[in-house]
Amino acid sequence: MMVTQMVTPSEILNASVLIVDDREVNIELLEELLRSTGYTAVSSTMNPLEVAELHKKNRYDLILLDLQMPVMDGFQVMESLATDKTESYLPVLVITAQPAHKLRALQAGAKDFVSKPFDVVEVKTRIHNLLEVRLLYKKLDEYNKTLELKVQERTAELRESEARYRSLTELCSDWYWEQDESGTFTTVSGPVREMLGIGDGTPAEAGNAPLPNQVSGWNETEREQLRANIASRQPFLDLIFSRVNADGSQQQFRVSGEPMFNRASRFVGYRGIGVELSQA
Repeated sequence: MMVTQMVTPSEILNASVLIVDDREVNIELLEELLRSTGYTAVSSTMNPLEVAELHKKNRYDLILLDLQMPVMDGFQVMESLATDKTESYLPVLVITAQPAHKLRALQAGAKDFVSKPFDVVEVKTRIHNLLEVRLLYKKLDEYNKTLELKVQERTAELRESEARYRSLTELCSDWYWEQDESGTFTTVSGPVREMLGIGDGTPAEAGNAPLPNQVSGWNETEREQLRANIASRQPFLDLIFSRVNADGSQQQFRVSGEPMFNRASRFVGYRGIGVELSQA
């Protein structure tokens, strides 16, 4: 659904309208005016005390509200409507014979007004225009809710995909790792620190991850190849590197990794998998 989608004439004529007036003759006049124009969902009430509850139940697209009523005037009706926090748009067109009430009505939340005695063409035009705005507002609200839902669904899909990826890498390797742009391990799964001789919580050598920086005996040629790949932000697949321990035993590792970038194409680190091939 596009936000720029126009409201059709049939949508306007099928919009729900509530007439609120304490005088039956006024209600009959407005009902006849609306129905003769083609409006199909027109209802009315002479009891202003029930307007808020009716609107909460039916969510009218427009309320034609008389200001001069006993027991509860139009201003009090608008106050009662404003207490509904789920309604961010108050669809009220006030009808008044008091010019001094117009500004106060707008300040109270009314979207427009017509004066008594009213001009038929003016009333029809203002009702049509307000309904068009109201329906466009509803379309925008629906679009935003749909968009938010899609974002939530996509986020859940990405998280599920990442979880599957990590699960698979853990199954096919001895360790999975992630590092930030400075080379510090941020995520470690498996005995990677023990294999590489890096103490818990000790950052890897900046620009040299995932190479160790505390244990001697590494093949420097292999280390240099791995270092060059990482320095150039290049992915690497099945690189072999090895070391000779102080007791004469040998260890050999195979590691694969890829650089990570954010949406702005900025480098944010590496992630990869590794496995120990042999131990003598």
